[in-house]
Amino acid sequence: MTSSSWEGFRSAEPAFADTVRTRFEQYRHHVLATLRKDGSPRVTGLEVDFRFGELWLGMMPDSRKALDLLRDPRFAVHANPGPDAEMADGDVRISGRAVVENDPEVLTRFIEEAKPPEPFHLFRTELQEVVRTSVDAQEKEIVIQVWRPGTPVRTIRRP
Repeated sequence: MTSSSWEGFRSAEPAFADTVRTRFEQYRHHVLATLRKDGSPRVTGLEVDFRFGELWLGMMPDSRKALDLLRDPRFAVHANPGPDAEMADGDVRISGRAVVENDPEVLTRFIEEAKPPEPFHLFRTELQEVVRTSVDAQEKEIVIQVWRPGTPVRTIRRP
């Protein structure tokens, strides 16, 4: 499956990428889905970081979610829905592959700017799908926007 960096997504679909990033930046904590060794899903809390044209996932060393990603890089991260039951800004999910970052220059730069608690694992994301689901109250429709690398945003409307 084709993948893209955050910057690749932003270059391809700037308005949609801005909407997605804004939605993630509304809250600090989000929900990460990984795969356990036996293939069953694991859901845990996580902070995301947009920096250097990438979407980063950082976590404590040897945490279950980090071990999951080191073994199987597939993930989905769901933006915190927040306290608003109406979800006026929609529901956002990004899925793809998490690639462990080992480049000392990148790690040093990340530490200098983000100041994460150390030690930590840092994963760069390779986006394979970005989805936003919202409600168009005026039209009384659910609106689903889907982006995959190499294709424009597809919009599906359901009554």
